[in-house]
Amino acid sequence: MAQQDVQNGEGEKVAPAVEIKAVLTQLVVPKADDAVKFYKAAFGAVELERSTHPKRKAEQERPLILSAQLKLGSSTFLVSDNTEDSGEPVNVVGSGAIALWLETPDIGAAVAKAVLAGAVSEGEITTGVFSDPEQPVGKVRDPFGFLWFFTSPVGKKAAAESEAPVTV
Repeated sequence: MAQQDVQNGEGEKVAPAVEIKAVLTQLVVPKADDAVKFYKAAFGAVELERSTHPKRKAEQERPLILSAQLKLGSSTFLVSDNTEDSGEPVNVVGSGAIALWLETPDIGAAVAKAVLAGAVSEGEITTGVFSDPEQPVGKVRDPFGFLWFFTSPVGKKAAAESEAPVTV
């Protein structure tokens, strides 16, 4: 469907509303097979499916992963090889960063498991990192350079309970 311009009564053009149903994260890494193994070991990810390049070169030690879909809790994300053959950019330009947040009841155990699998802990578990002063947060950097934050639903639960309607 072609994009249509809509006017808001003041002569300004406004884009029509678009419904977004989900955000799917794709992590592009130098060795996707290693990344998939790491995410399984560190976070308990489950691989749902994998798509590989049908014509890999003889000098490649493993099939080129176009995408591997992994599931963590109720969310999914993709992991792909970053090579010229994959159709993805070899050199990413810009200074953008991504932070991935995982919710768990035991932040310490989650950090320890990730470190055991090869991640690097980025400091102690702290509170008050963002808007909730009671929200505990742990942080690790995976072997591929991505930051993973672990948080507990405790702060969210307390906030929801304090906003619950009161029956009189």
